[in-house]
Amino acid sequence: MCGLAGMLFYPTQRSDTEWAELREVFTRMVVFNEERGREASGAALISRDGILRLFKQPVPASQLVKMEPYQDIMASIGPDTTCLLGHTRAPTKGSRWNNANNHPLLVGHTVGIHNGIIDNDDDLFTRSGFSRHGEVDSEIIFSLLDRIGPISNNGSYPPLVQRQVSLLEGFFATLSVDLRRPTHLLVLKYLRPLCLHYEKRLNALFFSSRYLFLRKAFGRAVITEALEAERGFIFDAGQLLERGETPLCCFDIAPAD
Repeated sequence: MCGLAGMLFYPTQRSDTEWAELREVFTRMVVFNEERGREASGAALISRDGILRLFKQPVPASQLVKMEPYQDIMASIGPDTTCLLGHTRAPTKGSRWNNANNHPLLVGHTVGIHNGIIDNDDDLFTRSGFSRHGEVDSEIIFSLLDRIGPISNNGSYPPLVQRQVSLLEGFFATLSVDLRRPTHLLVLKYLRPLCLHYEKRLNALFFSSRYLFLRKAFGRAVITEALEAERGFIFDAGQLLERGETPLCCFDIAPAD
């Protein structure tokens, strides 16, 4: 069991008060998800030019957020920021002392976080010939997704994601960004909890494994905003004003039996 925290930003200028609120909400959300995993934690910031800033350590989130590198990431949030990803880890495979096993994971151009278990990761790594950086099962998800070019596929990206997901055996919720298209957030949900809330006042979309955090942070505006199960979703930071919590597209996902 792990905790996922994510924010997708409409890239724009904001007041100092709004930036401070966004930093505070994200930090609180990561710490709130610590209940789902205390062995390691991490955060990643993605900008619309594809630049990534990432920090993770084998410590609880409540300790991570006090560290200077984490605070530096929070201080760098600005009008070009498109996404923040946070993770709290309860390991099922791969020692937390090997930081390559902790999340967020960076595989090629793809940065992502995962909650769940993949049972056939060793077999898929053997068959695919992918390089492996750690021992964690989550790595195979982002290795498969990174094989797909998000731009030069003539609109066939969702079917290609479906094909890669169909190779997996297990259950998962993931948030990931391909740095080749840094305004897009790919969300996969299969038998693991994940909720979202769009806060129009802040022009930002919030994701959490723990629904209760969203209710505490945003009050009665949050009813029950769980994402549909066994589905994939693509959200675009640049279209949040028009679409809110409505994804660019959604599609069924069916992992291997």
